[in-house]
Amino acid sequence: MTNKAVSLKELRKHRLFMPIVCLIVVLLINLIKTPNFFAVSINHGVLYGYIIDVINRGSELAILAIGMTLVASSSGGTDISVGAIAAVCAAVITNILSGGTDSVNEFHAPFLLAIIAGLLVAVLCGMWNGFLVASLKIQPMVATLILYTAGRGIAQLITRGQITYIRVDAYKVLGSTIGNNPVPTPIYVAIFMIIIASLFLRYTAFGLYVQTVGINAKAARLVGLNPVKIQFITYMICGLMAGIAGVIYSSRIYSCDANNIGLNVEMDAILAVALGGNSLAGGRFSLPGSLIGAYTIQALTTSLYAMGVSADQLPVYKAIVVVIIVALQSPELYKMLRKKTGAQKKTVIKEVTQA
Repeated sequence: MTNKAVSLKELRKHRLFMPIVCLIVVLLINLIKTPNFFAVSINHGVLYGYIIDVINRGSELAILAIGMTLVASSSGGTDISVGAIAAVCAAVITNILSGGTDSVNEFHAPFLLAIIAGLLVAVLCGMWNGFLVASLKIQPMVATLILYTAGRGIAQLITRGQITYIRVDAYKVLGSTIGNNPVPTPIYVAIFMIIIASLFLRYTAFGLYVQTVGINAKAARLVGLNPVKIQFITYMICGLMAGIAGVIYSSRIYSCDANNIGLNVEMDAILAVALGGNSLAGGRFSLPGSLIGAYTIQALTTSLYAMGVSADQLPVYKAIVVVIIVALQSPELYKMLRKKTGAQKKTVIKEVTQA
């Protein structure tokens, strides 16, 4: 019995315990409210169902969570411009492929060239954020607020304020499926990026460097690390992740709608990192935790839609649930509860003694 109690206590202390519990709770609620939530079928040759929608629609958020995790760890701040960067990347790609027109039925330039150009622009945006944060020491949220505000305007300039349509089947592949494969392509892209990021952080010292800089940049400098360079690289990576997400967003709708691509996704990416048990003040991070947080957020969004919550009301319900989840992961809450429980016990003992 003692060994089981110790094992449970150790399990509760694991960094992934609460993120996994939160995801399971969100999913289990659907067993009561939406019995067919876990039903999976094949519709027009593609896997269909709420749970598939969670995994599929959560792909972009999971990719963004990779970059956001590194940024939060290294700089003790967040990049609120990732949604705008995704829109800029999509605008560059569609503008190149369309040859500057509003709608095309064939590519006006090589597809791969357009993708590379869009991702390079996304990386440049990340470099701009990195320069402001790492070199000029501007607070991350303030620094990235510039592109958050101006990014969609830049995308609108590129697309001349119009929605650019790419009505070519090859362009739709990254947002739908490949051939007769029933599994949506974004899932494969997300898995590929997660594997690459995991291997990179596992078999290089970069993850350790990022955490060291986030914990104490001055101490990191004394042991030979370059905090400016490391923070700069994390923002570059975050820009790249935003660009990849932008490609998927655009491919899903085979167009670029600069006003709506990646709209408010930065908030979900930040929440994913927080729900994953990571500190937004910098330091140690858990990439698996952030990924679980990303799919938790998407599961929550899909669940609310499945329960009939309208798009206008969604943010309210979502905010309430997120506050509850974050509070459950707060060590301070448990300290407060222990103090209150301890005070109540003392009062009871005192009353019994006096009696």
